[in-house]
Amino acid sequence: MRVMENPVVSFAAVSLVFIGVILLYHSSSYFTNQVILFQKEPLCNQSNLTTTNVEADGDSLGSALAKGSMGNKTVMIAIVNKAYVESESSMLDIFLSSFWVGEGTRSLIHHILLVAVDQIAYDRCIFLNLNCFRLQTDGVDFEGEKIYMSQDFIKMMWRRTQFLLQVLKRGYNFVFTDTDVMWLRNPFTRLSKNETEDLQISTDVYHGDPWSKRNQINTGFYFARSNNKTISLFETWYDQKDKSKGKKEQDVLVDLINGGIIEHLGLRVRFLDTLYFSGFCEDSKDFRAVTTVHANCCRSIHAKVLDLKVALSDWKRFRKLDANSTMNPQWTKHDWCWQSWGRPKQGNGHNHHV
Repeated sequence: MRVMENPVVSFAAVSLVFIGVILLYHSSSYFTNQVILFQKEPLCNQSNLTTTNVEADGDSLGSALAKGSMGNKTVMIAIVNKAYVESESSMLDIFLSSFWVGEGTRSLIHHILLVAVDQIAYDRCIFLNLNCFRLQTDGVDFEGEKIYMSQDFIKMMWRRTQFLLQVLKRGYNFVFTDTDVMWLRNPFTRLSKNETEDLQISTDVYHGDPWSKRNQINTGFYFARSNNKTISLFETWYDQKDKSKGKKEQDVLVDLINGGIIEHLGLRVRFLDTLYFSGFCEDSKDFRAVTTVHANCCRSIHAKVLDLKVALSDWKRFRKLDANSTMNPQWTKHDWCWQSWGRPKQGNGHNHHV
């Protein structure tokens, strides 16, 4: 059959050819434009290649805080370096173990933001599947053990204060805890829920009055509410860094308190009773009340780890007692920590903080 002799079919064929030419032209143009666009844009945004929580992206701290928040914009923060995470039985291991054997503490682990000041500590945190943040400080190596009152120790304490100021400015309340603090009970059952109290801070020695500035503070454990007063306190505190050579941040805060900053800023500061928030400086007198145990009055990580292990064993023995038992065990003396100061045996009245 001779199709082309039919005028209708012939017109249809010509139309199809014409439409094909037009489509081919537009396809070629579109492809060319896409090639040009592809050449102008990078393969991917380089900033999106970084998946670790470093400060460089400017938003990772907010994400880490939101992840750890208890729902009322309250988070628990601990800071670690290589020396605290790297050993068969590290300080971090003991810290985490206390949440496991404590009363009502296991769920709290999900609300801890572990801040790593070096890459090894950060890698360890990620390996343990914790909520991690990598805090970088240009030109400073925070990896090794920072002996009490060494220059690196002082630098690390001030960097901590600066970081916590950032947290307050983002509107988060926080419990800061050193990792040489064992959490044996939920501290929120003992911390005041009164929102007019701006700061609740642990003590090395407690003199009986929760409002007395005579209590010897310890910045290894405290609760701060985010408001204009606490932000002003931390700003003033951190501003003293370069004016207080040779002093650690805790000494400077003591000076500020004694100098009247509580009254000047209108702060309400509660000093925590060592019956509940205890330490090696002053042991809690009641196993049924103790909430935290801090390896203060101790100079080296090695000594802290050894005496914390002993204290954890004391706690485990207490937990095995019958519920109706009236026994009140005693804490084993913290001889390793006492000897870390070069003293042959433990005594009373010492209040060195690490």
